[in-house]
Amino acid sequence: MFNNNRSTKGESKSILPSSNVNIIGSGTSIQGDIVCEGDIRIDGQVNGLVSTKAKIVVGPEGEITGDLVCQSADILGRVTGIIKVEELLFLKSNALVKGDVYTAHFEMEPTAKFNGRCYMEPDEAPAASSREVNNGRSFVTEEAATGEEA
Repeated sequence: MFNNNRSTKGESKSILPSSNVNIIGSGTSIQGDIVCEGDIRIDGQVNGLVSTKAKIVVGPEGEITGDLVCQSADILGRVTGIIKVEELLFLKSNALVKGDVYTAHFEMEPTAKFNGRCYMEPDEAPAASSREVNNGRSFVTEEAATGEEA
């Protein structure tokens, strides 16, 4: 009677959608770096590097203190740190970004706030290995960004 609706293990894998979305929910606080392959949505607080080969969405209540590295990003919350986006960075309505931005394309709604510098040339992007840590937060040094040594 129930066998008609059941599927074998191999079939159930093909029926279930393969989702590679990571969610940091509201009320969650993470101290440390997040590195993943798929999309990530942050509605809580993260203190550290957030890196993915896909898209990052920072929700309206989301807050990141640290660097972002991704393919594309939609920011609705707060980010304090360097943002490196390969394609489109979109700052929506109440977004607040404090830090430099390295991106190919940049879009910003009129009510978003951005305090920092924006670099849109590929040769100006800092190398990932030029990061230093200060008070638990990784950042790219000015010397590394300009290619000069201290």
